[in-house]
Amino acid sequence: MPGLLILFVFFISTGFTNGQPANVVAKSVEVDTGWANNSVNTAVFRKNSLVTFKGTQYIAFYNNEKFVVLGKRKTGASQWVLKTTAYKGNAADAHNTISIMVDGAGYLHISWDHHGHPLNYCKSKSPGSLELTDKLWMTGLNEQKVTYPEFHKLPNGNLLFLYRDGQSGEGNLVLNLYDIITKQWTQLHTNLVDGEGQRNAYWQACTDVKGTIHLSWVWRESPDVASNHDMCYAKSADGGKTWLTSVGKKYTLPITATTAEYACTIPQKSELINQTSMYADASGNPCIATYWRDQGDSVPQYRLICKKGSQWITQNLVFRRTAFSLSGEGTKRIPISRPQIIAWRAGKSLSIAIIFRDAERGNKVSVVTSSVIATNKWRIIDLSEDPVGSWEPTYDTELWKEKGILNLFVQKTEQVDEEGKANIPPQMIKVLEWNPKK
Repeated sequence: MPGLLILFVFFISTGFTNGQPANVVAKSVEVDTGWANNSVNTAVFRKNSLVTFKGTQYIAFYNNEKFVVLGKRKTGASQWVLKTTAYKGNAADAHNTISIMVDGAGYLHISWDHHGHPLNYCKSKSPGSLELTDKLWMTGLNEQKVTYPEFHKLPNGNLLFLYRDGQSGEGNLVLNLYDIITKQWTQLHTNLVDGEGQRNAYWQACTDVKGTIHLSWVWRESPDVASNHDMCYAKSADGGKTWLTSVGKKYTLPITATTAEYACTIPQKSELINQTSMYADASGNPCIATYWRDQGDSVPQYRLICKKGSQWITQNLVFRRTAFSLSGEGTKRIPISRPQIIAWRAGKSLSIAIIFRDAERGNKVSVVTSSVIATNKWRIIDLSEDPVGSWEPTYDTELWKEKGILNLFVQKTEQVDEEGKANIPPQMIKVLEWNPKK
């Protein structure tokens, strides 16, 4: 029944290098059942699935009839107000995710149902409302072949909107800016990262507490996921207008494979995954979470690529034991999820948590943490008792920034290889609440 509050307290297995078993308390709040025949509700690149603004948390998902459902609650409460909208999407394609964000004036913005399609976008009719406007254009430019839309909020309340214009192996990164005073979108860049008709960038982005925008990406040479390679980086300290390398050198735009800063060189056919996550601490130091395998090894491992001083440092977590290979087109059924990363200060130390799912651990919601990452000593804990199928982690970025509380969107979903559709009944959507600082 929607709104039921469940409290999990259970004994957790721990680290592969150090640490003692621990009791973890995680609250799980049920929302409603939703479409679960692929991972469209639980893909890692949703920005956001959950978002909090002034004590109210919003949620979005597809129901079993593929309609977009919106919801809201007082943050931490057990009861949700839900509204099934008039908007529908091709939920059978796992690319066609729903992304939401609340601007600084309290308006909810939503974009949904894209895989090389014309822009689907609207916003709430008033601050705090779940009633949506008719479909809107943003700028009318480069809005016919949209994929991977995502919102980010700047400290002044304005919004960024990133999406791919084009297709896999041949596409460009577009960046729009929304002004809460004028209530208008402008296109800052029609082609921020240029595939030059030969490749495209699969990116991850975040904004830090000072408003610096951090962007990293892998290149893909063709629709085949095995052609992913390398990890590049750029940042902007002026709301996305100009872009710099990690050492402050100004890019000539658009950024290309020749001009990009390479945080880590990774060959093709390394099982390098695309569209993961990154985080930047209060000092603006970026850290990227991803996975790939070393040459001569068959087991992909979770990795961190972090800027420390003037150097990029790569860290291999080395706790996985099961081999797998990525190749082919479309959304893959993979035994591990793409990772999410968060970080926080504990005294003078920076603690990091990577949220993931792994068949080795029974496909539960798992977290690997370290308080001193330089020692490469980590501890693994599970935050769920039940398996979550093909789930990948998404979380409420704004609640984490404001309160340091992690709220995860959790639903058991099943992804069939190459856009196949499973045949399972609707599954309960939950918000898993965890405070890693306790």
